[in-house]
Amino acid sequence: MSVTDVSIPRESRPVLWIILVSFAMIVVDNSIVFTGLNKIQQELGFTDEGLSWISSIYALTFGGFLLISARAGDLFGRRRVFSLGLLIFSLASLAICFAPTPAVLVVARAVQGLGAAIIAPSTLSLLQAEFAPGPVRTRAVSYYAAAGGVSASVGLVIGGIFAGWLTWRLGFFINVPIGLALMWALKRYAHASNRQEGRIDYVGAVTSTGAIGLLLVAIDRSGTAGWQDSITLSLLLASIVLLVAFVVVQTRVSTPLMPLRLFASSERAGAYAARALFIGANMSFYFFISEFLQGVLGLNASAAGAAFLPSTIVNFAAAMFVSRLIGRFGNGPVLLVTVTCGLVGMVWLSMVSPASGYWSALAIPMILVGIGQGGSLAPLTNAAIAGVEKQDAGAASGVVNVAHQMGASLGIGIVTAYAANAVNFTGGAELLSERVHLAMQAASGMMVISLLIVMFIAFRRRVSVAV
Repeated sequence: MSVTDVSIPRESRPVLWIILVSFAMIVVDNSIVFTGLNKIQQELGFTDEGLSWISSIYALTFGGFLLISARAGDLFGRRRVFSLGLLIFSLASLAICFAPTPAVLVVARAVQGLGAAIIAPSTLSLLQAEFAPGPVRTRAVSYYAAAGGVSASVGLVIGGIFAGWLTWRLGFFINVPIGLALMWALKRYAHASNRQEGRIDYVGAVTSTGAIGLLLVAIDRSGTAGWQDSITLSLLLASIVLLVAFVVVQTRVSTPLMPLRLFASSERAGAYAARALFIGANMSFYFFISEFLQGVLGLNASAAGAAFLPSTIVNFAAAMFVSRLIGRFGNGPVLLVTVTCGLVGMVWLSMVSPASGYWSALAIPMILVGIGQGGSLAPLTNAAIAGVEKQDAGAASGVVNVAHQMGASLGIGIVTAYAANAVNFTGGAELLSERVHLAMQAASGMMVISLLIVMFIAFRRRVSVAV
């Protein structure tokens, strides 16, 4: 059976919907924050520095707890751990909705990040458990990638509507009924998985959480103090030391958080690296093009969100069609073409100027970026979980999500640092336009490296098949 005529079995459809809606919920939530920051600052009285913690603290707990959360699903049961993540995320969202002060909101965002760190790997782990390798899993992964890619754009639109016309608090409140419904559906339709023998690698948990956390703090600080700052460099060095310690620990424990055998496959290892670079470039695209639409073209939050609709539509269409292309041409060739489309769009966007108009200079390259996003995430995910044994499903999901999250944070940090070199003595829209121009140059560079890795993956896979 080929992917072109395969369909999801009826008995697996409720589980797939649980996976897709859960993943979409955390992606939409993060995108909503982008468009609601100004309103949150005005209503609660955040300082500029304090406002950055709304995103930073979430990224810190989300990224820091991904690996231990992923392994917990393998050891204590995927459904039980998944439900716990949904409960934490929903309660934290409720606290954010009614937050009376900046401190309450920031603490609740930290807890929400923990919930997301449990949900994200649980979705992909459950997908691997529900769908065996083959055409059906390829189709399910394409839906999974579509949910993630499209939700990022949809979140900007929804966030713009809430922030511009209603209230930013609604963007967080909607997570509560959705989360509770998902918990019920998970208990009703998902099968309880068998627990694996072993225990949590606490030393690995501490060193990995510390390494990721310190790296994220260093990235956040670099945005204001620069990469030459002594504290930034000290944080980066400490992160590297803990990372090395983590790798050493993983070679010596019986149940590692991140089994190093996952990297024995060049296809999987390349997919992790290519994904991190790809996500870093594309998250920078959302961040800086949103700034350009509002700061240079003068669009309000809701109009700026709507400006992403063409990209969102083709993103969804590409994601829905990509499984058929993979079935016909293979994972590698499809990945090469779609990443190239995204690269062309990024390079085109790097040519923006204060005189650029939406339809003349942004719409078409944004559509190309949308094709790249919708067509690349599914084959990247396929490559990242190829050949993973069932007992490592949770750990592999954790590595995929760490690559995704760290790619986003590190990518935006690097691109922002490069964009800070913008020099324009007139300031205002001209300076912002120059920053976006440089940012898209940096994002294009990341896409080039990602494409080179993809070419390596495709070449190695073709050689292994030929042999």
